[in-house]
Amino acid sequence: MGSARAEVSDLDSQGYYDNLLSVIAPPHSQLAVFAQDLTSKEILYQRNADTLLLPASTQKLLTAVAAMRVLGSEFTFPTQFSTKGRLSHGVLTGDLYLSFSGDPTLNTDDLRAMLKQLKDSGIHTIKGNLLLLGQAKEQTRAPGWVWDDLGICYAAPVSSFIVNQNCVKGQLKPKLASNASQLNFPRYLPIKVSTTAVFDKSQQEAFCELNLARLPDNHYHISGCYPGDKPLSLAIAVDDPALYAKQMLRRMLKSAHIKISGQVAIAHRAPVGLKPIVTHESAALNELLSTMLLDSDNLIADSLFKAIGARYYKVPESFHAGAKAVKEILSADGIDLTHSQIIDGSGLSRYNLISARQLAQTLSLIAKDEKLKPLMALLPVAGISGTLTYKRGFHQPPLMSKVSAKTGSMQGVDNLAGYLSLGSDQQLLFVVMENGQSQKSKKQSLVPFSALFLQSLLDKPEQTAISHSDSSSDAKRETAQ
Repeated sequence: MGSARAEVSDLDSQGYYDNLLSVIAPPHSQLAVFAQDLTSKEILYQRNADTLLLPASTQKLLTAVAAMRVLGSEFTFPTQFSTKGRLSHGVLTGDLYLSFSGDPTLNTDDLRAMLKQLKDSGIHTIKGNLLLLGQAKEQTRAPGWVWDDLGICYAAPVSSFIVNQNCVKGQLKPKLASNASQLNFPRYLPIKVSTTAVFDKSQQEAFCELNLARLPDNHYHISGCYPGDKPLSLAIAVDDPALYAKQMLRRMLKSAHIKISGQVAIAHRAPVGLKPIVTHESAALNELLSTMLLDSDNLIADSLFKAIGARYYKVPESFHAGAKAVKEILSADGIDLTHSQIIDGSGLSRYNLISARQLAQTLSLIAKDEKLKPLMALLPVAGISGTLTYKRGFHQPPLMSKVSAKTGSMQGVDNLAGYLSLGSDQQLLFVVMENGQSQKSKKQSLVPFSALFLQSLLDKPEQTAISHSDSSSDAKRETAQ
């Protein structure tokens, strides 16, 4: 190792990679970089490794570790019909309860199947109410979520009541004979969407953008202007999940031909002595984590995040409890999160702050802990799966299939944290964080900085010099614990 260090030092006092980054680093972004050999624990390079930056979806790595530690592989989200009533000749006398647990994967097909099982059990009439049980006064959005995102499905509210990811999909289409717009949404959905938006078919308007207004009772209004003459796909987040679930169940009961004399209503406390009738369970934790990491699913991440806090502290679900629990769990594993700021599990919050070293410590923990190591196989693989399937610079050689990593992208942020294979017997962990990226810079770059840096690691795998970019005390650290 000493000869390699001497060789690199001869090239430049700042080290080989300092010299390289002076050429390939984006001039207007803030960068943090960390690379380490997993076998020797030798730090290949670090730059701004302790600078706190926005993690975006690389935050999901911390959520995954905490979920494995606290929830366990058998964890599921249950949804259950139960009652204290009396069933006679197909008539249930008494209230029927449907308990929601915040299952981020629960959909209308699951609910239809549950209603069919309910009917198959002999219930065709309910002389009472259907009460939907969920948490009272729940926190459905984390601090720091951007206001502009709240009407969009990737920032759907995280609630006890989740149906179809609390997301409604449709189209905004131009009318043939004018610039006016029209909407195409499934009629059976209990929402209202209106529009006064126009299409700038000839794209002559200097300022043309759409606006989505979120109004009471799951009513949305689209106004403004859209450049072009092609239909626009819409994915609108349900603003009031409890109301949406209530109205959805009322319609589904009718479709299932189950009569009810009372109301469909929301309740927050279950009576003692309820007997289960029909239960649906989500997929187990490993499958949930696979979807979360591969597709960067925010709803699954934040649903698990809140469940972690509730399980760890035995309190009602909240982002605050989840944040405190994740920090405590990972700190117990030796990850120094003293100066971090953890707000949610998805990375959507602009208040999250994580360093490259903290992400590297998380990756190191995953790689060396036998209980956590399965997470490595759940990460997107460059050019093969998940969010790395088509990412520029990664869907073709030399990086294709050699990188397995969690992406982290949002406005102004392009991060990547994971593992790089140099062959059958050598693997590196790496973290590349780029914050402050402008749209213009992103469009002008032919290949992301992360791809250029990882290609340099492939080109120079023997380099093991520690960069002088960090302070001398940081440079003495030999491992990312």
